[in-house]
Amino acid sequence: MELPGFALAVLMFVCLYASVGGYPSGKVREACTSMVPCHGSSPQLSPEHTITVNGTEFKPGDRIEVHLSGPDFEGFFIQARDAEHLDSPAVGSFALADRRRSQLLTCGRTKNSAVSHTSKAKKKDIKVYWIAPGDAPKHVQFLATVVKKYRIFWVKIPGPIVYQTDVLSPTPPLHATSEAMSTSYPVSYMSKPFSASGCGSTKFCIRNPSNCDPGSASCFFLSFQQEESSVFIEMSGPSEGYLAFALSHDQWMGGDDAYLCVNEDHRIHVSTAHLKERSYPLLDLENALEDVSWRLADGVLQCSFRRSIHLPAYKGRFSLDTSYYIFLADGEASEGGLIHKHRCQPLVTDGLYNVTGLPQDIRGSRSPRLIKAHGALMFVAWITTVSIGVIIARFFKPVWSHSFLFGKELWFQVHRMLMLTTVMLTSISFVLPFVYRGGWSQQAGFHPYLGCAVMALTVFQPLMAGFRPSRHAPRRQLFNWFHWSTGTTARILAVVTMFLGMDLPALDLPDPWDTYTMIGFVAWHVGTEVLLEIHSYCLVRKVEVIEDDRVQILQSLTSAEAEGRLFKQIVLTIYVCGNIVFLVAFLIAINQV
Repeated sequence: MELPGFALAVLMFVCLYASVGGYPSGKVREACTSMVPCHGSSPQLSPEHTITVNGTEFKPGDRIEVHLSGPDFEGFFIQARDAEHLDSPAVGSFALADRRRSQLLTCGRTKNSAVSHTSKAKKKDIKVYWIAPGDAPKHVQFLATVVKKYRIFWVKIPGPIVYQTDVLSPTPPLHATSEAMSTSYPVSYMSKPFSASGCGSTKFCIRNPSNCDPGSASCFFLSFQQEESSVFIEMSGPSEGYLAFALSHDQWMGGDDAYLCVNEDHRIHVSTAHLKERSYPLLDLENALEDVSWRLADGVLQCSFRRSIHLPAYKGRFSLDTSYYIFLADGEASEGGLIHKHRCQPLVTDGLYNVTGLPQDIRGSRSPRLIKAHGALMFVAWITTVSIGVIIARFFKPVWSHSFLFGKELWFQVHRMLMLTTVMLTSISFVLPFVYRGGWSQQAGFHPYLGCAVMALTVFQPLMAGFRPSRHAPRRQLFNWFHWSTGTTARILAVVTMFLGMDLPALDLPDPWDTYTMIGFVAWHVGTEVLLEIHSYCLVRKVEVIEDDRVQILQSLTSAEAEGRLFKQIVLTIYVCGNIVFLVAFLIAINQV
């Protein structure tokens, strides 16, 4: 989700396609015009840093030393502009005194017309050289934006005005002051947590788990209550970093209207933002929220605010009388309010909802329906049908060899039916993630690669069975070996793939429950096979035929196995019941995410 080379620092002006992450690399050309970092808070009004020069007069080609100094700061952005028209493009070019701490940027058509930091390492001063162009205006003023820490910054700090030789020294223009865009709003602290009272009757609520109390340490809660032309919004969840929700036209990040409550040094900062594709939110410089309040206690973060249903003056704010998918996410926030990628898949509603329409009390899900179906079908296929089919083929040939179904031995028909069911379930399940993602997922690690291998072996196995030699053909033994090895490889890979898939963000079953349960299933299956193997071996050892004074194990395996028919049927019944228990447990877990 992060764009390479972008992260925190300063001067990540203008919310381009990165945002709360900042630009520690200092490559902030998109901020050439405004010089405003997109940090979602107001600039400071009283600069702590100063700009000095080693001369006040210049002629074309002259170099003027420019020095920025003050208390420790992380980032900076320096330009020279026409002192009489500070909104005009940058003037002249710069040369560096220290390439380790500063770098040149091109603003507009003028090469090297700005200077910024190379990292967010703290610094007290920066020295650069400004080179006067041939078409310089009569008066030139130096401006700097300085970021002390993420939410503490100054914009367009005014520096000295220099003038061309033989031009009178100017009177500083009135607008040469540090610009500050007002985004402040009254904020209060909630004395007690809000409740779910009114959910489904007077307000629209989203809760996970269902019917949970927003004051509890395990409840994610979001509510909307219409009050005339505005909507009062409450958001709560177990997070000491940030909570955020977004309104979206689809179930994918991108083009969304977002609202963030971020823990900044034990105070909650509430802001609006815009989500552009799978990138950091682009914080707004102006805030359309009212009646903001917050609470942070016992690991539960809560915030509430009011906004108008319609906000035509604010770009990116959706009207609240339309239906949207609703996202609710949480994650960590570092010093200065810098937020990080959400820890797990956001809660997403299963459909479009109008929060100002009929009040409802619904449950969000962290896993899309198609991914849930993918997981459920794979569990059905590889926990039940395959496992039972293998047990029947391996141990029930002698038991069911004299029973027939549609002209074939019963064990074979049951085995074939279970395996063809596995092929069908696996094929359907295999397609679902591609339908959901619209292609290949680059964020699922080895899971999709192993899944493709399992799918290939699953299809190859019945195709190979279609060319099975007759029972007494010379190549039958070779076929049996290939058939067994292909099936065993597919089963092992399927289990490994399920282990990896259970913790992917799109499903993310509860930890460590999912791992222990899958280990329990593997132990259950292996234990059953070992038990039946030992039982078969003991039956064979019971039958001895004495011939020419030698004891040989010659008794027919069919006859010996028939003696243990009752035992095997009991074991099979218990095994099938156990598999169903494991399957139901996984299906319940999938339904809960």
